[in-house]
Order: sequence, then structure tokens, then C-alpha cells
Amino acid sequence: MNRRDALRCSLGLGLAAITQSTYGRASAANARFKIGACDWSIGPAGDIKSFAVAKQIGLDGVQVSLNTKADQEHLRRPETQQAIKEAAQQAGVSIGGLAIGLLNEIPYKSDPRTEQWVQDSVDVAYALGVKNVLLAFFSNNDLRNDQKGTQAVIDRLKAVAPKAEKAGVVLGIESWLSGPEHLAILDAVGSPAVKVYYDVCNSTDGGYDIFKEIRDLGKDRICEVHLKENGYLLGKGKVDLVKVRRVLYDIDYSGWLQIEGAVPKDKPMLESYVENAKTVRSLFS
Repeated sequence: MNRRDALRCSLGLGLAAITQSTYGRASAANARFKIGACDWSIGPAGDIKSFAVAKQIGLDGVQVSLNTKADQEHLRRPETQQAIKEAAQQAGVSIGGLAIGLLNEIPYKSDPRTEQWVQDSVDVAYALGVKNVLLAFFSNNDLRNDQKGTQAVIDRLKAVAPKAEKAGVVLGIESWLSGPEHLAILDAVGSPAVKVYYDVCNSTDGGYDIFKEIRDLGKDRICEVHLKENGYLLGKGKVDLVKVRRVLYDIDYSGWLQIEGAVPKDKPMLESYVENAKTVRSLFS
């Protein structure tokens, strides 16, 4: 190869690399689904290092915690919000969503402190540029067979919904309730800013027909989806991800798929999540 041919070849390879890189970014930006993980699944909840870990895994984003038991302010502080933004930018990974997992211990249905947390979560979500806030209803915050607690949640969501609507933020209920029970709460609140945060594993464990529930709820009532397994890699446990993909297409869902759990016993988290991310991308691309 002479010098002219070498330069021509080098230029061609360079242009090809640029084109491929640009196409890759455009494809990611226009993708129907974005793949993320909960910060509490890939590290301690609220840990700013989760973005660097997400980059190692090959994720598009991280679902971050509003606060933790050790730090109930956390992202309610503007300086922490800025630090999170910088960490995400440095890693090249998006802030994929917001969650209040601490509600499982300090319940929204009964503890007055949590009303302010949810009100503030709307401001934080807006500041971080994310749309959905997961409200967790497990453990101490479980709504099953709790009519009084459910009514308290409805009343509190009614109070915060106008603020969320104005900010373009959605509050997503994740719980052990069935699809019809979720719909009853959404209808009672009566706001497009309150939807269901659907976890395919929790609902499977609850004995529900997740494929029927997803269709019945539809894309207008599901704000986001958790892909999860307990003690198994994704695709190796109870949840039929092929059917999940099909039904999400059927309802025309697009948006974040957040990976949670899905780490087998005695298998490292990082190794598990690299495999989980590959599985999700291969199925949902």
C-alpha cells in the first residue's frame, strides 16, 4: 500500500467510525425502550457512584433514590442534585427516574413527614429533568386489606396531583395490589399525574396475570416498568420476558425499563447486571 492509498484508507475508516458513532447515539436517542437500573440494586441507595457502575454495566440510566434512612434530605438538597447531575454527565449515563423507597419503612399512608417528601419529589424530579417518581407501597406501607390507609393515600395524592400535573411529573404507585385495585385508586384520585409503576415480578409473585393486567391498565395508566427477578438472572426465573415484550408492544408502551434485583445467590452483582443488561437489550431492541 502506497502513502496515498494508506491515507485514503485511514480517512475512510475514520469517517466510518464517526458515522457509526453518530448512528449509535441517534439510535439510542430514538430507541423505544431505555434500559436502566435502580441505584439500590447496583449499589447502596443514594450512592453517587451508581452512575459509574451503570456505565460499566452498559446501561442507559439510573433510577435514583430521593432519600435514605441515613439521609432523609439527600436529593432534596440543591447541592446534592447538582452533584448527581455532574456524576451522570461524567459517566455519560442518564438520570433515568426518581424513587422514594424509604416509604416502605416510613409509610406514606400514615406518617405526616412523607407528605412533604412526595411534594418535594415533584420539585426534585423537575430539577433533574425526569418524569416519573416511584412511590413504594410495601412492608410498613402495604395497602392490602387496609381501607383506611388506602383512603389516606388517595387523599394525599389528590392534594399533590395538581402540583405534579403543572410540573409534568407523574407519581407512580408500586404495590402488592392487583390491577383492578390500582385502577380503583387512580380513578378515585382522578389525575393523569398519578399512574401505576408496574413490577412484573412482584405482580407475578402476587398471583396476578401480568399480561392481562398490563393490557387492562394500558399505556395511559402505566408510567414505567420494573424488570425484576428474585434470586435469578432476567430470563431465567418466573417471568416470561418474551411475553412481557409482546404485551408492552401491544399497548404501545415506550420509555424506561428499570432492572431491579435479578442477582443469583453467590453470583457477583456486576457480573449479573452485565448479563441482565445484555438479555434486556437482546429482547427489547
